[in-house]
Amino acid sequence: MADEQPMRAPWGDIAPRLTEITDTVLFDDIWPRPGLSPRDRSLITVASLVTAYRQNELPFHLKKALENGVTRDELVEAVTHLAFYAGWPTASTAIGNMRDVFADADGSNQ
Repeated sequence: MADEQPMRAPWGDIAPRLTEITDTVLFDDIWPRPGLSPRDRSLITVASLVTAYRQNELPFHLKKALENGVTRDELVEAVTHLAFYAGWPTASTAIGNMRDVFADADGSNQ
């Protein structure tokens, strides 16, 4: 998708060095590696964030997963599957995050 912005760390104003390292190593080196597609990396990242209960990072990566071609149904199915391995509270929190991200994508939370 040509109009997509590259992933960038959001804390450049307060932690410029952490931002630089994140941008150059994680987003410019790790994410574009040829071993996995961006879509697959997004699905793995979302699953990792769900299981680790990382609510702060999850919305950004849900949005990025949608941009990278993961469907809404696939995201919901992944969380449904993870509920059995990561627990219901973790899954229900992720679904709440997902609801907000989907609403934003639909323009419902403007």
